[in-house]
Amino acid sequence: MKLFVLLLVGLSMALSGCLMSREARVESDYSFSGQFRRYRTYEFVSGDGIASDTSRLGEAVRDAIRTRMKVQGYRPAKRRPDLLVNFRLFEGTMRFRGYQQPDFSRWVKTGYADDDETPSDQRQGYSPVRMLLLDGTLLVTLIDNQTNRAVWNGYASGVSVPTGPQGELILRRSVRSIFDQYHIFTEGYLQGNNGGGSSE
Repeated sequence: MKLFVLLLVGLSMALSGCLMSREARVESDYSFSGQFRRYRTYEFVSGDGIASDTSRLGEAVRDAIRTRMKVQGYRPAKRRPDLLVNFRLFEGTMRFRGYQQPDFSRWVKTGYADDDETPSDQRQGYSPVRMLLLDGTLLVTLIDNQTNRAVWNGYASGVSVPTGPQGELILRRSVRSIFDQYHIFTEGYLQGNNGGGSSE
């Protein structure tokens, strides 16, 4: 009987975790000036709150991001990283401006990116979309370290984070869901050669 009760409790906890992650809305947007094919290394932006090294929840997010970046061929670098990674957990509902854009993977595959020399009449246009994000939003931003511009945002809204290990698990799942929107592997990584820029 005890075994049955333990199995029932375990199953209900697993289902509640699935339901929480299923309710989260996951979206992303990107900059047309992002040089996604050349990014190979990254480092975290230091800060306060959840981004701080002393926060257990912050370290759970950081560790999940490290794992995902490694899987996609990116290497950590303290000195002159290509990308800076920032993340923040917002409480409450919030209004957010996203963008209606072509599919990210297809756009990167074209190899096109706006730069300072791109004539204004040939630049990609942004179509803003106003969104109401539900209570609790985890936002991950990738910043081009050379230009100091944000090149990619991924976010999950409706993320309810209880205290303790369950909260850490939910944040890890949210990071995985967010990075499912970022389909970029460093060039040659899938063939066993981790060098060069980035590609699908």
